[in-house]
Amino acid sequence: MQLDDTDPPGRLAEWLADAGAEIELVQPYREPLPEGDYTAVVCLGGPMGANDVIDHPWLVDVRKLLATCVTKRTPVLAVCLGAQLLAVATGGVVEVGANGPEVGGGLVAKRDLGAADPLFADLPMMPDVVQFHHDTVTRLPVDAALLAAATRYPNQAFRVGPVAYGIQFHIETTPEMVLAWARANPESAAWAKPGEFEPERLAELHADVEEVWQPFVERFVRLAKGELAPVSATRPTLPLI
Repeated sequence: MQLDDTDPPGRLAEWLADAGAEIELVQPYREPLPEGDYTAVVCLGGPMGANDVIDHPWLVDVRKLLATCVTKRTPVLAVCLGAQLLAVATGGVVEVGANGPEVGGGLVAKRDLGAADPLFADLPMMPDVVQFHHDTVTRLPVDAALLAAATRYPNQAFRVGPVAYGIQFHIETTPEMVLAWARANPESAAWAKPGEFEPERLAELHADVEEVWQPFVERFVRLAKGELAPVSATRPTLPLI
């Protein structure tokens, strides 16, 4: 599900196809979402905010779809704005980041719950990611599992229910996409570290992202196909006396 012309599926489409997924690209800002059930949903990013439903009324339908996926246990992979929409759709809160935009390459830290998650367990402890966002999830949905965090904005990756995943960062980009965002948003780009948009740096960053996140996407496709079991539900236990 592409939410804006500036954030196409990029390398994510290639990784999904290579893993055996059949892709149907939908663009709800151009035409209504197709009716019916989905095997899985991937929701991408965009420059608007998750709460900008007055200027972008079609976001209401996207949020409804994501909430329905959680209810029906349809696998979801929601990226950046997609993750924020997933959070809002399931009771979380998204606000403008109080510490400014998060832009450029960075690391996120896998949390303890990630070790037991079928998609996150095999990730390194601090995987490389691409950041380019102003808003952030300031409160996760009730019962959401925090899977990865960072210093400036803690809620970097989370799971709602057993199979709906939100990642605040980008894994789908190409160097050309990031450079286009930087040119279109010079004030945001100024928050990046010096040299972050140099061709060599971008090439190295995207190679590191591919090494980590392409296998992650393969696991997501296996989850959608039923070849990978979702996280096991855990029941609360009382302390022994």
